[in-house]
Amino acid sequence: MRHILLIDDDDRLAAPLAEYLMRFDLRLDSAARPGLGLARLRDGGYDAVILDVMLPEMDGFEVCRTIRRESDVPILMLTARGDVMDRVVGLELGADDYLPKPFEPRELAARLQTIMRRARGAPPGTAARLAFEGLGIDLARRQVRRLGELVELTGAEFDLLAMLARDPGRVFDRDEILNRLRGHEADLHTRAVDILVSRLRRKLEPLDCIKTLRNAGYTFAGAAA
Repeated sequence: MRHILLIDDDDRLAAPLAEYLMRFDLRLDSAARPGLGLARLRDGGYDAVILDVMLPEMDGFEVCRTIRRESDVPILMLTARGDVMDRVVGLELGADDYLPKPFEPRELAARLQTIMRRARGAPPGTAARLAFEGLGIDLARRQVRRLGELVELTGAEFDLLAMLARDPGRVFDRDEILNRLRGHEADLHTRAVDILVSRLRRKLEPLDCIKTLRNAGYTFAGAAA
């Protein structure tokens, strides 16, 4: 059974959501305050976090920033108004996905399963490792080394890099990237892809292996080792 932590001060949400997620073999714990949620997360044992933006003590963005300094656990952020800027900021801080309130529990369960599946590892039948000049991608362990140093990536960042690097030279447009990474039709804006690429590029510096083709998309341009 996978173990999920909900950090949300809406006391009407936790109990019915916990009951619903049990159908998918997902156990939900909840914390109404960020401090309690962070303490529980530090104790370990969680496979994903559902994090609301609107919280007491500190907002969800600050909580997301704190989690990312300490852990690469998958994070699904909840945005009260479905505000595009809330989603953009969440992605920039390292969230793996986002869902506007009110939401359908089935969609939340599907998105949780997607981000946790990405975090578990490479699918069967794929090469175990990709090697390029200055860059090594271990698909089985979901590890990336840049110039010999381990790079910490979120689940979405790793999957974006792996998708591009598996097919060097191929151009992926933004909608295709969203569809492939999230497992369903893109329902928002392509700005999410630009944010992921920007984050990934910063973490891979000084390597310059992800190229932008104007009005076309992105491609991996790393030289084979």
